[in-house]
Amino acid sequence: MITYILECLVFQLVFLLAYDLFLKKETFFQWNRVYLLVTFVLSLVLPWVKIEAFKTVMPQQFAEIPVLMYQLDGVVLGAENASRFWEVLPWYYWVMGLGSIIAACWLGYKLFQIIKLKKNGVVEHHPDFTKITVKESVLAFSFFRNIFLGGNIEKEKEVRIIAHELVHIKQWHSLDLLFFELARIAFWFNPLVYVYQNRMAELHEFIADAKAVKEHKKAHFQMLLSEAFQTQNISFVNQFFNQSLIKKRIVMLQKKKSKAIWQLKYVGLLPLVLGMLVYTSCENETNPDEDNFIQATAKATELSYSQLYDKLKELSESGKEWEFILTNEDGSYARYKKSNDGSYIEFDGAEDVIYGTMAVVFDENRDRPNSIYGLDDKGMSIPIAFVDEAPIFPGCEDAVDRRACFVKNLQEHIRKHFNYPKEAQEKGIQGRVNVIFIIDTEGRIVDIRKRGPNELLENEAVRIIEKLPQMQPGKQNGEAVNVPFSIPIAFQLENGPEGGIDGDIKKIAQRIVDRPRFSDIDEAPIFPGCEDATDKRACFLEHVQTHIRKHFNYPKEAQEMGIEGKVYVIFKIDANGAIADIRTRGPHELLEAEAERIIKRLPVMQPGKRKGEAVDVPFSIPITFKLQ
Repeated sequence: MITYILECLVFQLVFLLAYDLFLKKETFFQWNRVYLLVTFVLSLVLPWVKIEAFKTVMPQQFAEIPVLMYQLDGVVLGAENASRFWEVLPWYYWVMGLGSIIAACWLGYKLFQIIKLKKNGVVEHHPDFTKITVKESVLAFSFFRNIFLGGNIEKEKEVRIIAHELVHIKQWHSLDLLFFELARIAFWFNPLVYVYQNRMAELHEFIADAKAVKEHKKAHFQMLLSEAFQTQNISFVNQFFNQSLIKKRIVMLQKKKSKAIWQLKYVGLLPLVLGMLVYTSCENETNPDEDNFIQATAKATELSYSQLYDKLKELSESGKEWEFILTNEDGSYARYKKSNDGSYIEFDGAEDVIYGTMAVVFDENRDRPNSIYGLDDKGMSIPIAFVDEAPIFPGCEDAVDRRACFVKNLQEHIRKHFNYPKEAQEKGIQGRVNVIFIIDTEGRIVDIRKRGPNELLENEAVRIIEKLPQMQPGKQNGEAVNVPFSIPIAFQLENGPEGGIDGDIKKIAQRIVDRPRFSDIDEAPIFPGCEDATDKRACFLEHVQTHIRKHFNYPKEAQEMGIEGKVYVIFKIDANGAIADIRTRGPHELLEAEAERIIKRLPVMQPGKRKGEAVDVPFSIPITFKLQ
């Protein structure tokens, strides 16, 4: 919402600047009237418009090993679980709503003033208008078909004022002003709405003056403008006398008619709108930790691995970037990568686990990654899981599980040929080298790429992979295909932390950050009320689920739009027992916002402990929004 409002403000500012600089001084009054109305509407609509042809996706940075965390049991909630709506709305919605109510009341008060004037005045009905004479005043303004005139105005002047106000009536100028008056109710906080209304009121007077002077002598009409008439402080009526406009009206009456060629200025509106469309259609994906997740999903449970691979291949060949979800063994969210077509591949559940280290595969002709793959000690994750026939390692031809045999032999090959560079040992160089390679359509190892802390370690990792034997290629739809792989090789000095190649391969699928998992800590976080429970972990989970059901409110707008689905919420209980680092991923921002609101309301707890010290403990929980 905030982004939308800011974009509207920027677009309106650009349109108004263009008007003031290039159009305001021209005598194309009707064209300017259309310009103001159209550009105001465009400023409200353009932020929602996304043109596929203009869409630009910025490549994002590579992120390594996914974070593993404890997966809480999911909670399925329906509209009947909803709590009171006022507990859900952010504070700024209340401020905006209150301001709109006040603005609406103010409009009602102004309308009441007009009705009161008409009721107390002398009403005369004419074919084209209704004249209301207000006693003991010199009022002069019109509102729709009503012309209000003070009883103290001279008859000669009255005729000319009526001629002027009839132009407003016939061209429905009151409708323009009332439109902006209603816009002021919705966008009372936007100063540019008031500017738009003032520009329109100014134009109306120019139009009426230009029309009226055709029937009356200009000199006499200018003299009439110099007279002082009483006015009403009502922004949506056309007032004959407005002190701030008198000078401008006289100047415009004396101005020569603009040349028709200058109407080409309005063509400049087209590139202006085009630029705004390009801006609104662009997608920025430069931040991999951003909490804005793609909304559309294509679940692996609804696609075969073969179909899924074909889809990813199609996206890559078309030059589009794509990403997929990595999950942990228990099905919890680990990492995701987005595609620029507005979808992501989600692997949800143990049967469709995509589990392991992530690495980027680059196309030779591109500077940015177009696919991501992973490997763990259970087997190739992606894309070997998608091909009909995986590459066959020599000696695995008759194996029952060729994939498992492939991984086993690959690991054995690395152990057998591993040699820690002597120079690297002497310099104390250690760390992880991510190696990416492809088994091509002839079974050869090609396109080896590496990334590590030092060239010495990178070269050794490449040497090991280069020594892999030729294999039988992978096949898709009966045809040999290139199958990319990635594997991290850890170089660990003996006096360094525990590990080495064996240890690294075993721990590929484990978390490598400092925060422990729920299942690894000595003392789990304690939910208030669970201090004396026999099974504090079970009590914790039960209270979290109860909390969600208690505070859940199905967003009314989401119900009306028929939006439902699962929102994954990731958060941590920090060393002080507070809820922190909340992230959400779901089918719509309305559901994400509600899920985040619920988690934010969790109470402060006793923090989890490991080795007697309080530690941060991460969690993830899926919350399902289901309409009845």
